[in-house]
Amino acid sequence: MKIEQIKERNENDLMELPNVVGVGIGEKNGKPAIKVFVTHKVELSSLKPKEIIPKRLGQYDVDVEEIGIVMAGTE
Repeated sequence: MKIEQIKERNENDLMELPNVVGVGIGEKNGKPAIKVFVTHKVELSSLKPKEIIPKRLGQYDVDVEEIGIVMAGTE
């Protein structure tokens, strides 16, 4: 399955996890990966099992990136 299909299939579930503000496609260690953007990273021990972002989706690694709070700009 293509990475775009895997992202699309899992995006809604990922967006419901704590601190997740976005999902995209990028690279991890030079290979295609699903990117999950979070406001801040937290210790695994403070999350319930169903709140943990998976390390892989299909055959692709998942890369969690802390980006802070996202706000729409006004000009």
